[in-house]
Amino acid sequence: MISNQILQNTIEGLKTIARVDFCVMDTDGKEAASTSASITGCGPETVEFAKSPADSQEIRGYQYFKIYDEQQLEYVLIAAGTGEDVYMVGKMAAFQIQNLLVAYKERFDKDNFIKNLLLDNLLLIDIYSRAKKLHIQTDVKRVVMIIETDNGKDSNVLEAMRTFFGSNSMDFITAVDENNVIVVKDLSEGDSAKEIEKAASSMEAFLEKEGMTGIRIAYGTVVKEIKEVSRSYKEAKMAMDVGKIFFDERNIIAYSELGIGRLIYQLPIPLCKMFIKEIFGGRSPEEFDEETLTTINKFFENSLNVSETSRQLFIHRNTLVYRLDKLQKSTGLDLRVFEDAITFRIALMVVKYMNYMESFEY
Repeated sequence: MISNQILQNTIEGLKTIARVDFCVMDTDGKEAASTSASITGCGPETVEFAKSPADSQEIRGYQYFKIYDEQQLEYVLIAAGTGEDVYMVGKMAAFQIQNLLVAYKERFDKDNFIKNLLLDNLLLIDIYSRAKKLHIQTDVKRVVMIIETDNGKDSNVLEAMRTFFGSNSMDFITAVDENNVIVVKDLSEGDSAKEIEKAASSMEAFLEKEGMTGIRIAYGTVVKEIKEVSRSYKEAKMAMDVGKIFFDERNIIAYSELGIGRLIYQLPIPLCKMFIKEIFGGRSPEEFDEETLTTINKFFENSLNVSETSRQLFIHRNTLVYRLDKLQKSTGLDLRVFEDAITFRIALMVVKYMNYMESFEY
């Protein structure tokens, strides 16, 4: 159902153009919107007119018009004044509101369809039949993007995104929960990774301008069929979660960039604990001092290059070798050996994942 505020804005705009006062009543004679207090007392006449077979009628100095929604009488529009000019203006206003009802109903139906599509609540045959009925193309390239902000439960994020894309956009903007906004982006005019990244950056900049904070955007892979949209949505959800764990310094993350983090994210916690115990015994990497952790991270950043790492840490090469030897004695892993380095790197990521998951248990 269209909101009373939308009706109010519409008739105020019509009054500005036509210089005629309007009032919109429901079929029970209750006011939905009005531009003049003098018209609001027409409830009894409205009820009688609604019961009559006429589609328009002049009653006590006002013009009455019926507004239908698929053959069902929805509203009665009252235009102040009589004569041919007021009749024509009222007829046009009634037509405008009726079209507005159709547009909003279609938008609502499309929104429901997209939500059910994302959540896998539709049978395959229903997807294509409903898409056809709603005039939604089924073979267009699309990608699902999820937007999360610190203003999570603020509906302004959803409205801001609808404003950003505009009413004539082929993209769909919706929400399936209170925490984030979902954009099903049409890629018929281009689907390169750079263009998707550029669109995400533009969205982030727009939200920042609107005063939103803590913005994170994640997106899945490009799909070519409407039935695959739910897969891109699941990928975007995983990208959002995995991004928070392993790429917390990035505001925009793609599913295709998750790497090994995607695999670790799907491991059960008991298996992770078993793996960490095998690698570190009873210790945790968090128990290493800051100097050791800095050395390890810098060593990985420089692809296990001893000379470059010692240069960036402003220490002698022998000092770095000493630290690596010390780490080898405590863990049994020599980071200068590729296999040991990979094992250690994965172990650090697993610990990070475990800490993240355990933080939600409290």
